[in-house]
Amino acid sequence: MTPQQSADRPLDFSTRAIREGQGFDPTTGSVIPPVYFTTTFVQDGIGGFRNGYEYARGGNPTRTSLETLIAALEGGERGFSFASGLAAEDTLLRAILAPGDHVLMGNDVYGGSHRLVSRAFIPWGVSLSTVEMGDLDAVRAAIRPDATKVVWLETPSNPLMKITDIAAVTEIAHAVGAIVVVDNTFASPYLQQPLSFGADVVVHSTTKYLGGHSDVLGGAVVLNSSTEVRGESLAERVAFLQFGVGAVSGPMDAWLTARGIKTLAVRMDRHSSNAQTIAERLVGHPKLERVYYPGLRAAGRRAYRQAVRGVDDPVPARRVARRRRVTGLLPGGDDARIRQGHAARGPGERCAPLGRHRGRRGSARRPARGARPVVARRLNCRTALSGRGASLALTP
Repeated sequence: MTPQQSADRPLDFSTRAIREGQGFDPTTGSVIPPVYFTTTFVQDGIGGFRNGYEYARGGNPTRTSLETLIAALEGGERGFSFASGLAAEDTLLRAILAPGDHVLMGNDVYGGSHRLVSRAFIPWGVSLSTVEMGDLDAVRAAIRPDATKVVWLETPSNPLMKITDIAAVTEIAHAVGAIVVVDNTFASPYLQQPLSFGADVVVHSTTKYLGGHSDVLGGAVVLNSSTEVRGESLAERVAFLQFGVGAVSGPMDAWLTARGIKTLAVRMDRHSSNAQTIAERLVGHPKLERVYYPGLRAAGRRAYRQAVRGVDDPVPARRVARRRRVTGLLPGGDDARIRQGHAARGPGERCAPLGRHRGRRGSARRPARGARPVVARRLNCRTALSGRGASLALTP
């Protein structure tokens, strides 16, 4: 490959996760952007902001680096970083909804998302209904043409890991002018980029896979500038509420999250290979009724391969079939919970499956050579399976 060919070749996901929004410090040349612990920025005269920075709630260079990074990985134009995933969701819903509007939500989503709408927005005059998002006829029947403003889904879902055809649901929602929001926390942009399927907005709890180390709370919203609500730019409405309401991520939180994202690809591959091994070994266990994991059955694998068909990753097609089959999932998506065996619960409670792919061809029952089965060894499911009627599912 010539130097010019190398320069023209698009950067792969792992490289973008390290480089996007992470330019050298212009003052010292530091290869890692610094943490800007400041609340106020000097102005060159009245209104003379330096690079747009005035007050830390309105913007901070460390937060900007993270927002640029997450937006780039999701294939969006605008990214917004928040103090938590629910802070991100709340700000987004405030930017879209008004009294009298209707939200259609999947019947298997993160409990905090459902609680946010049911406890905070319904008293405000918003209505909520849930539906099986995998049943497109049911989605059509549940849509209220004059009222539905948001269609909210997760795929894979929490906790049952149901798979939704994002493009198909988006087509139905857009027919009535509804905004499609996809919570991409479980899949992460490494495995799935919902905007490429036509979804309007992506939300994250960056606390989970993106941060990855159990040391930082955060959330994010990603969308394109062209998305509008009531004739206004949705991105601008979110930006105003981020500043006006103020649930922003602090500079240290933003720096830690960006640091975690640098290893996202490596971690997701390991989560996935370990998960596939665990899930397969638990199938048929006498203490289990069912293992909820989309990589176990051909139908589940096909559904998820369809769901990730728009992933922008220059991996050869012959490898995509193996590497993009199902999503890698952990109860929290971080290394500390792996070490603690967090999924091992008491009798009758739930133990969490993980995973995405098998690793090397033909290695369904063991990890790839040279890879230690960290989760398989330390995830003590025997405790969770000691009671009667235990089932295997992802913990919320």
